[in-house]
Amino acid sequence: MNILYLCTGNSCRSQMAEAWTHYLHPEIHALSAGTDPGRMDPHAVQVMEEEDVFLIGQYPKSVDELPPHVEYDYVVTLCDEASEACPSFPGAGKHVHRGFDDPPALTRGMTDKEEILAVYRRVRDEIREMAHGLPHTL
Repeated sequence: MNILYLCTGNSCRSQMAEAWTHYLHPEIHALSAGTDPGRMDPHAVQVMEEEDVFLIGQYPKSVDELPPHVEYDYVVTLCDEASEACPSFPGAGKHVHRGFDDPPALTRGMTDKEEILAVYRRVRDEIREMAHGLPHTL
């Protein structure tokens, strides 16, 4: 099974989803990409490492950087912006939207490190629950 996770920046939520899928379901081939990729979010990396899930080898990438000719069973958008701008993928199976809060947006302006990490941990745990139930949660 091939799953593609899409988000706008491919720096937080989609990276978490890709990593959780690799960790929980090694038999599933998961990739992530962004419609407008940014930089890897260090808070996302930190909260995933707290669970011994490492984002080693993962990096924010554009949909244009995805391997050609891969057929995805599911294209899963994780934010509303990506869902609206979702490119079409020839051979893609089902397009599913599973929206999760955007930790960088929610924590913008916060200064307390623990308060910031609490937001990231909540979203991390919500994404883990979605990934845990794959493919039934799609």
